[in-house]
Amino acid sequence: MASDHVNQTMRTEMSRVKGLGAAKSGTEHFWQHRITAIANIPLAIAFIAIVISLQGKSREAVLHTLSQPLVAILMLLFVCSGLFHMRLGMQVIIEDYVHGEATKIAALIANTFFAILVGVMCVYALLRIGFGAI
Repeated sequence: MASDHVNQTMRTEMSRVKGLGAAKSGTEHFWQHRITAIANIPLAIAFIAIVISLQGKSREAVLHTLSQPLVAILMLLFVCSGLFHMRLGMQVIIEDYVHGEATKIAALIANTFFAILVGVMCVYALLRIGFGAI
């Protein structure tokens, strides 16, 4: 209890009002991860429904379905939200379990680049399909 009081008195009024801890971003990171998790529920259900509906269809039928605006937008939202959620989750794992500072920084950079690379490839493919370039 006493350490709690010391902890509160060592913080500035602004940090207490904003709810920021020592890292200044923990609350924002927490909420981003929770919001993307909630967004991923209906998006994953839509993704699974789309994939199941395409089971056994011809290539042309799959391309036609994926080029529909609502389907393309749902797929793009699923990819973006899912990758952002994945990057946030991996960031927490890396920060918690990678102990060498240089290794941790390299892993965090690789995590971000991986998410961007996969995201760009998925968005590119979906846009090509959506605009009928394939």
